[in-house]
Amino acid sequence: MGVTCVSQMPVAEGKSVQQTVELLTRKLEMLGAEKQGTFCVDCETYHTAASALGSQGQAGKLMYVIHNSEYPLSCFALFENGPWLIADTNFDVLMVKLKGFFQSAKASKIETQGTCYQYCDFLVKVGTVTTGPSARGISVEVEYGRCVVASDCWSLLLKFLQSFLGNHTPGAPAVFGNRHDAVYGPADTMVQYMELFSKIRKQQQVPVAGIR
Repeated sequence: MGVTCVSQMPVAEGKSVQQTVELLTRKLEMLGAEKQGTFCVDCETYHTAASALGSQGQAGKLMYVIHNSEYPLSCFALFENGPWLIADTNFDVLMVKLKGFFQSAKASKIETQGTCYQYCDFLVKVGTVTTGPSARGISVEVEYGRCVVASDCWSLLLKFLQSFLGNHTPGAPAVFGNRHDAVYGPADTMVQYMELFSKIRKQQQVPVAGIR
């Protein structure tokens, strides 16, 4: 994979989420982008079980377990502001066995799914973010496949983003600064999705039971 930027596209004034997605994909098609199938990224939140906190007033930790259709045999587990790991899909079974330490937060699942577009060396994924049956926002993922070091290609990525996002073009993702000249990897994209999902939850004021 190449260097990737994940961002949120605001819903257009007077339009629904789905109508805004259609406007965005129409812009991509006008640029010459071609459909390349579909994608899905889902995230479930786990919190530290009360029995694992003890009686010292320790603060619980949040862990996000993410699946990405681009990596069907892998599962990504990320701690908020902490380490991450990549495991196989049996990790979900392990989480059930670890329920004495981590418990799934009620109504915590959030996902984005939509269409992939190829434009030259760029792969674009425009998705509708949902919690349950409700559309909550729009995700835009852009990957530049010819580069694996963020600092070497951000200016090019930015220029392409501006071509169809206009005034809603995002700044450089925080993970770019953390990685500096390191090789970009799939977990860096998952960190961006974790941050996007957290941001959308806060915007919509969707409570996640059992957290904090």
